[in-house]
Amino acid sequence: MATKTPKALAANLVASAGPEDAFLPRLTAVATDMEALLDRLLGSEAVDGEVARPPRLMQAMRYASLGGGKRLRPFLVVETAALFNVRRERALMVGAALECVHCYSLAHDDLPAMDNDALRRGQPTAHRKFDDATAILAGDGLLTYAFDILSRAETHPSAAVRIALVALLARAAGLGGMVGGQMLDLAAEGRFAEGPLALDETEVTTLQAMKTGALLRFACLAGAVLGEASADARRALDEYGSALGRAFQIADDLLDVEGDVAMVGKSTGKDAAAGKATLVGILGTANAKAHLASLVTQAETALAPFGRDAAVLKAAAHFVAERRA
Repeated sequence: MATKTPKALAANLVASAGPEDAFLPRLTAVATDMEALLDRLLGSEAVDGEVARPPRLMQAMRYASLGGGKRLRPFLVVETAALFNVRRERALMVGAALECVHCYSLAHDDLPAMDNDALRRGQPTAHRKFDDATAILAGDGLLTYAFDILSRAETHPSAAVRIALVALLARAAGLGGMVGGQMLDLAAEGRFAEGPLALDETEVTTLQAMKTGALLRFACLAGAVLGEASADARRALDEYGSALGRAFQIADDLLDVEGDVAMVGKSTGKDAAAGKATLVGILGTANAKAHLASLVTQAETALAPFGRDAAVLKAAAHFVAERRA
């Protein structure tokens, strides 16, 4: 299956983007800009302080991060930063760092020791395309490179802002965020000697807020950090990002139950087979969809302080809930 272009992905992911707004064109524009920026950042030439960039490692890092994906997380950075008139190129640098972390997590999650997936974005997963060791090192390279990108003056001239972004991303991606959530997910599946953990709705919500929600929340907060926004503005975007992250995971779980492999671009029906803890499994499909709708409302309400300037972010919440891939 050929890799879809950002434009094709945007056209196919959702039937309607909402009331005559610029959501899909802006999502597509960020995806295009992100592809070009990652292509530049992941070039073959070593930069100052590096000894060399091994060709096979670079091939695998580029394979894991280029050529597809919605680029929703960078889009959220760009659009939240735009609320504070942040220069687009700075927001794109933060988006590139975030996308490196996201793509590293996918390469590692797909490994046989984790989810053992064969497909990602309609293509063989990194370990299938290369091998396990190369996929692990590609993920390691992408993770560490994210903080290289954030540390650059090109990202923001203020060292204080760059440090704040580094701390925020480290906590979103690390033991109290995505990595910790993955550990809870594996424990719930019964991967360890203690056997499977029976999680209730609150515990599953916590797991998902860490595993999936933390990076989406970072994407929304990063725009406020770049814009050196007020505490009230940060709080509003925190609430928006938290609701959006929860909505994204429920939509993802619904896709695993109802989605088509050709459109989703990865294997489906694996959550129930693996005994994964999901809100769809706990609440049932109908109640999960109702909860998803309430989260979209929460996300929209959180954006009230920004008025019409946040219209595209409101459309993003609907996109997350209605997506088909």
